[in-house]
Amino acid sequence: MSLPKSSVLYEAGEPIRYTYFPHDAIVSLVETMEDGRPVEVTMFGREGLFGLLSAFVSREALGRYVVQTPGTASRIAVERMHEAIRTCQSLQRLVSSYTEALLAQAFHTVACNTVHSVEARCCRWILSTHDRIDQATVPLTHETLADMLGVQRSTVSIILRSLQNSGLIVQRRGSVVVTNRAGLEQAACECYGKIRSRFEKLLPGTYGRTGVSR
Repeated sequence: MSLPKSSVLYEAGEPIRYTYFPHDAIVSLVETMEDGRPVEVTMFGREGLFGLLSAFVSREALGRYVVQTPGTASRIAVERMHEAIRTCQSLQRLVSSYTEALLAQAFHTVACNTVHSVEARCCRWILSTHDRIDQATVPLTHETLADMLGVQRSTVSIILRSLQNSGLIVQRRGSVVVTNRAGLEQAACECYGKIRSRFEKLLPGTYGRTGVSR
C-alpha cells in the first residue's frame, strides 16, 4: 500500500489492527505533549516493522504513527502476524532480535535527548533517515525536523545553515542533500554509531551500502 507524507496510521490509544513493513517509507512514532508539541520517540523504516509490540497485550497504539517520508509498505492483520510468530521459529527469532534493537534505539534516544546538543542530534536524525533510503537527497522540511527534535524552527534553520557552510549538506526546498556523509557522522553524537552497531549485530545487513566511517 502507499503511505502518503504526513498521513497518520494510528493515533495514541487507537486499536492496532495491522503490522506494517515499510519498503521505502519512513514512519515516526510521536508523543504529543499537553501543550500540543510533538516529539519523536523513534522511527521505523525498511529495517523493521511497527504495529506489533503494543499489540501483544493492550492492542493499543503507544502514540501517533505519522509518515515522515512517503513511500510504500506491506501490512498484515495483527492476528495473522501473531499466528505466524507462533508457528515459525525463525520469524520468532527475527522479531525478538528486532525488538531488542528497537529497545536499544529507544534507550540511546532518551539519553541523547537529555545530554547531547541539538546540532549533534540533528546530524543523527539526518543520518538515520539517510540510512533508510537509497538516495543522497533526504526529503526534509525545517518544520518536520523541528518537530522531531522538539525545538523551534528557527533553531533548525541556524543548524542547517551551519552544516551547509561546513560542506556537509546542501539545502534545497523541502529536502537536504547529504554531500559529506563521513563529516556528518563526525558531527553526530555517539548515539548514532551505537544504535547502528546494535542493529548490525542483531540484524546483519540492515544498512546495506551505507557505512559508518568512524
